[in-house]
Order: sequence, then structure tokens, then C-alpha cells
Amino acid sequence: MIQANLLGVLGTNEIIIILVIVLLLFGGRKIPELMRGLGKGVREFNDAKNNVKKEIEEHANEVKNP
Repeated sequence: MIQANLLGVLGTNEIIIILVIVLLLFGGRKIPELMRGLGKGVREFNDAKNNVKKEIEEHANEVKNP
């Protein structure tokens, strides 16, 4: 909900300015490396989330059917 409000406040011009600043700070070569690292982090987070969900469901089934 907060994220949707933040995107509503930022217009196209502000987003372009932010992207240009990021490009100037990190350069064209570093941005793909940063995105790969971000992708790996998101993938690991989702894997951990799914593992926890699976363990909870398995435990609930064991308690339900001893």
C-alpha cells in the first residue's frame, strides 16, 4: 500500500532523473551486475519462503494425522 502511494507521487520526469543519476553513479558496466545480484537475492528469498511454507504445511499435516 505504501509502495503504491510512492509510485503515485513519482512522475515520469522524476523516474527518468533517478535513472540518469543511477547510471552516472554506477556506470553502464555495473548496472547489469547489480541487477543480477538483485535477481539472485529475490530468488533466494522466494526459495526460503517456499521452504518455510512447505515445512509448516508438512508439520500441520503431521499434527492433523498423527
